Amino acid sequence: MDDGRGAADLRGLDERRRLLLSLGMLCYPFLAGAGLAQYTRGPGLVAGYLLLAGVSGCYLAMVVAAMRSAWRRYWWLLSVLTALALLVTPLAHEYSLILVAVIVPSAATRVAAWAEATLVAVGAAACVVVPLVVPGWNTGPSWYYAVAVVFTTLLVHAFSRTATANQQLREARAEVARLASEAERNRIARDLHDLLGHSLTAITVKSTLARRLAAGAPPAALAEMESVEQLSRQALADVRAAVSGYREVTLAGELARGRELLRAAGVVADLPTAYDEVPQERQELFGWVVREGLTNVVRHARAGRCTVELTASSVEVRDDGTGGPAGAGSGLDGLRARVSAAGGVLTAGPAQPRGWSLRVEAPA
Repeated sequence: MDDGRGAADLRGLDERRRLLLSLGMLCYPFLAGAGLAQYTRGPGLVAGYLLLAGVSGCYLAMVVAAMRSAWRRYWWLLSVLTALALLVTPLAHEYSLILVAVIVPSAATRVAAWAEATLVAVGAAACVVVPLVVPGWNTGPSWYYAVAVVFTTLLVHAFSRTATANQQLREARAEVARLASEAERNRIARDLHDLLGHSLTAITVKSTLARRLAAGAPPAALAEMESVEQLSRQALADVRAAVSGYREVTLAGELARGRELLRAAGVVADLPTAYDEVPQERQELFGWVVREGLTNVVRHARAGRCTVELTASSVEVRDDGTGGPAGAGSGLDGLRARVSAAGGVLTAGPAQPRGWSLRVEAPA
């Protein structure tokens, strides 16, 4: 519970920091408004303020979309924000260039490193060059806007890296909690087997021997001895069933162990961190699939990346390696039998454009 509370507190702190940073970015539309007041009057001034309000609203909506990982909506909102900023340009003149400090960081932190550097360079250069070539715009130190673009991008980039590190920390803590739970279950199973299994086995053997030695005893005594034997056998079967239940394969445990297995093998692991959508009755079966699939990737695939995709009714283990499927005795036939017994369908074969795929569809 402490780990869960700590993860929730850390997530809430990230959200508060992101909100504060977002509110700070709204100073740029405010500065652009100063240009509107200087260059525009009447209806144009009202239209300019409405456009800047739209810029601010789009930016806040982008922050919400980023928190929800709705990246398609994020890019659509960024396109609208850029269009509104262009409409402000003839009204605010050079002051509108400060909006580049909103547009460039928003786009740069979601692209590759080389594209990020290119966007920052182009944005900063535009802030310096445009006032020099547009008549009437060279009214102040244009380098101020370029510095704002670079500084803001660095700030947003640093915050994004911190948020990513915090997310990885939460995932690591969740994995540690799952592994600790699995270790505790295995310890209980081992203790049950050691403390009760051996004793019950001895009781069963000795009660059987006593019943045979007491062949001439009264029938009631023999019946009681047979009852003791049956009870000890039933208790032993119950203990073994309990141990088997504690040692069952779980989806959470296999994902946690698989991540470490791939990391040790030098394979990039693209594994889900949440599995709540998988019904409880399917998690053990999917755990077996993940175990077999990741084992084969490490042993046979010679892959650089491995991906596990989970839905409520299916699980797929896919790699980008050059190796084929495991040979005889690898466990794939056993897994196929297990999936068939559960009413599911297993398919395994080459993936496109390369690699191997192991997929299981659960019964409806």
